[in-house]
Amino acid sequence: MADWKKIVMFGAFGATVYFLLSGKRAAGMATAGVGLAALATEYPEKFEQIWNQAPEYLDRGHRIVNGIQSLVDRISEHAQSWQQIRGRIGGEYQNKPY
Repeated sequence: MADWKKIVMFGAFGATVYFLLSGKRAAGMATAGVGLAALATEYPEKFEQIWNQAPEYLDRGHRIVNGIQSLVDRISEHAQSWQQIRGRIGGEYQNKPY
């Protein structure tokens, strides 16, 4: 890989991180695109392979996100029931003077 391509690629990815952390999402996505374009010019066959397998990656990611969401929902339900139990028990002792 030519040195100028490395500089463009790493500079773009560094700028992407900066923009995303500072809340400038549109600028971050634009600079990420520049970095990916620089990387794609060096390894076009790898990007074609990734592009062809993108639906599989998206499906896997979708299943992972759904699994995490159901786990978060179950934890939330258990936390609510635990808070209700604590509220009933704590209410009995909470108003008594010591």
